Amino acid sequence: MKVVDSIPLLRELISEWKRNGCTVGFVPTMGNLHNGHLKLVKRAKAHCDKVIVSIFVNPMQFGANEDLDAYPRTIDQDKAKLIAEGADAVFLPSVKDMYPAGLSAQTFVEVPGISEVLCGASRPGHFRGVATVVCKLFNMVQPDDAFFGEKDFQQLQVIRTLVRDLSMPVTVHGVPTERESSGLAMSSRNGYLTDKEKATASLIYQAMQKIKSAIESGESDLNALESTAIAELERAGFKNDYIKIVNADTFMPAKVEDSHLVIVVALFMGTTRLIDNLQIHR
Repeated sequence: MKVVDSIPLLRELISEWKRNGCTVGFVPTMGNLHNGHLKLVKRAKAHCDKVIVSIFVNPMQFGANEDLDAYPRTIDQDKAKLIAEGADAVFLPSVKDMYPAGLSAQTFVEVPGISEVLCGASRPGHFRGVATVVCKLFNMVQPDDAFFGEKDFQQLQVIRTLVRDLSMPVTVHGVPTERESSGLAMSSRNGYLTDKEKATASLIYQAMQKIKSAIESGESDLNALESTAIAELERAGFKNDYIKIVNADTFMPAKVEDSHLVIVVALFMGTTRLIDNLQIHR
């Protein structure tokens, strides 16, 4: 596996691959890789001739009181996992590479509408940071295909909208959420939880499954389903940010005529913010 730590070396490598007629698959990450990330690499390898993974903890998507400094950085372990998975290259840009003039002077990309609700409302500026860094990485890597986990479903839809609106020649693939045996969605932030908190956190998936079953059985009072789930999870020790049933494409509140819904959840367990989702096709 090639380790690439500068933009000129990256472009040289990508140009070589494309001269040889190879398709390029790209998996952007913030590192601290787990089986969910490695599932993306597997999917990319099955689909493309060459696979490159980026590891960059993006300061632009963290708020003032969020965990940028505490975010786990495990680069040596990450490289070993990528080698074992058969990735062709890993790109390790610095903050200076990504934001040479500093964050305050950086040109940014913003996706209106979908970026402003739910996680966008709870974390102002977050999706601006996501959209900007993904746009920059796509310009640097110039992949044919890019692979993102469906666990961050709102992020995935923001990126799909970005690619569509800016006419980017990249196919974006959503890959189903990898879960622990308890049902808890795999996440780097699970490392902040105690064993007891992790056991309680598995109730999120159970609550979403209960909502999904009710909707598939014909329940139409979605507000009541949301309120019941919030009450049950708060009794279990969670602090609610939101539990919403929305249109999967627009992230607006679900309507009777919508056929593709998603239950989206953001809850705090202690100081750790956990997100998850479950799609419903009806």
